Amino acid sequence: EVQLVESGGGLVQPGGELRLSCAASGAILEDYVIAWFRQAPGKEREGVSYIKRRVGTLDYTDSVKGRFIISSDGDKNTVYLQMYNLQPEDTAVYYCAAKPDLVGHFYKYYDPLQAGSYDYWGQGTQVTVSS
Repeated sequence: EVQLVESGGGLVQPGGELRLSCAASGAILEDYVIAWFRQAPGKEREGVSYIKRRVGTLDYTDSVKGRFIISSDGDKNTVYLQMYNLQPEDTAVYYCAAKPDLVGHFYKYYDPLQAGSYDYWGQGTQVTVSS
């Protein structure tokens, strides 16, 4: 079982930047797909970005492409989300999530930016963008 702990959220002005961290324990990152989601009050949880460290693939939702960068550090067992040019619409609780990166006979297609694809979740970190 993998445990996830997010950190790095805060209050920033529009145009500001933050770096979120997702520290994983109980597993190695290569065995999991790690994703970032966000949820604003009254809205559904939205997939932001994901990374498959085993094969080095990653992607982003269209609204953050060119502004956010996902990366990982295997030595620290941590996934990061670097966020630049933050805007008020980025305000949300940001969660990291994990699912086993199944291969071979056990592989099943899934949408890596769909919340229902993930089995493990952190507690979230608040990002507020306001002037």
